[in-house]
Amino acid sequence: MTAGTAGAAHTQRIREFKMPDVGEGLTEAEILKWYVKAGDTVADGQVVCEVETAKAAVELPIPYDGVVHALHFDEGTTVDVGTVIIAVDTDPGAGPVGEAPGEAAAPAEEDDAEPQGRQAVLVGYGAAPSSTKRRARKQRPGVPAQSEPVTAGLQAELNGHSAPAPAATPVAVPVAPAAPAAVVPAAERPLAKPPVRKLAKDLGIDLATVVPTGPGGVVTRDDVYAAAAPAEAAVPAAPEVAVPTAVAPVAAFDAARERRVPVKGVRKATAQAMVASAFTAPHVTEFITVDVTRTMKLVQELKQDPDLAGLRVNPLLLVAKAFLVAIKRHPEVNAAWDEATQEIVYKDYVNLGIAAATPRGLLVPNIKDAGAKTLPQLATELGELVATAREGKTSPAAMSGGTVTITNVGVFGVDTGTPILNPGESAILAVGAIKLQPWVHKGKVKPRHVTTLALSFDHRLIDGELGSKLLADIAAILERPKRLITWG
Repeated sequence: MTAGTAGAAHTQRIREFKMPDVGEGLTEAEILKWYVKAGDTVADGQVVCEVETAKAAVELPIPYDGVVHALHFDEGTTVDVGTVIIAVDTDPGAGPVGEAPGEAAAPAEEDDAEPQGRQAVLVGYGAAPSSTKRRARKQRPGVPAQSEPVTAGLQAELNGHSAPAPAATPVAVPVAPAAPAAVVPAAERPLAKPPVRKLAKDLGIDLATVVPTGPGGVVTRDDVYAAAAPAEAAVPAAPEVAVPTAVAPVAAFDAARERRVPVKGVRKATAQAMVASAFTAPHVTEFITVDVTRTMKLVQELKQDPDLAGLRVNPLLLVAKAFLVAIKRHPEVNAAWDEATQEIVYKDYVNLGIAAATPRGLLVPNIKDAGAKTLPQLATELGELVATAREGKTSPAAMSGGTVTITNVGVFGVDTGTPILNPGESAILAVGAIKLQPWVHKGKVKPRHVTTLALSFDHRLIDGELGSKLLADIAAILERPKRLITWG
């Protein structure tokens, strides 16, 4: 068997499975748990590990039959999308796996072990086809092909840097005099991940001037910081525009009695989203205290209704319905601000988010087209949504596309709060604890079930009058729930 034939056979035998792209703009995931180990037999479609992205925890099935050859990462490791995480020997009966000729010197090319027409999928949704490798450039007629070192050297010179040292066997290619950066073709656009591009934009660094040190010529965060350091030294930033490149660590008073937990996954994504929302959308919060005694009586009656048998009926269900009816009366509140086009996007559907506390952090899945659902349908989806979130099985798709949200802080005994908007949403309603309180009812002070509602909204979309009318209508419905019929 020739060396080429042996290498091809080895490539066909060992199938490598990469961390898939879930199609939600995520670039990495943490391996939470391996369900298999080296030497275990696996079958096509078998779940081999659980990973946590910035949005949810999902299980990954393997698309091959065979025996696990190697696990490339330990549990708790964060891996970039497109990186090989597990290798499977698809022909274990052929004897021990040997290293293919030239394998150690040449890294694996694109994962052509994937069956034709098939893509690795996460449980519950498909994976977007993607590749982390750079696409081959088209050769122009009459121009000789350049080796990678020569191309890198030419690009470095065009960017104003000295060319890297030539390889052991240089390729003689005539190089034209350096041209201005403006004539660099579009194909020479620097390679960098979206977070790195944002960092460069925030620091005012042109990626075309940054020397890449990452694999395959990818610009890394350290490259951007290195490019920013000389500029900061040469041109001191004005006091009011100071952008720190590093945050001072928290001082320790007694390190022996302190714990440090890395911020990652859902909690990290939530923190970033809340900071972005708080300092992007101008928040306004209004409050109203309301007598919900009639609503509480209706909840008890609905629990006995045969049409709702087996469904989860609670005050949150009627609060959600009241919110949806109030939005129907004031549809202008259901909108989004498009900063890129400077437009307000009004939406004729309501995707109602429900904030759920989970062991991995706060999740806000939403009920799609909630405004079009009947009360039994709303009760069914609300129960499934909360249960799935608490199990940590919520898919990224279930948490995207929300328009408004409800957060029930009353379950913790809290009277109310000033909730922060989910990015891209127009309003969020906080429901406080429902308590028996002295209340004037029909001219007499009586114990009544009372709660306080707080509505935060984006003041770019909703002015004070509109926000006040929305909150007042929610309270009016909860005070007299028969308005669900007359207003709905």
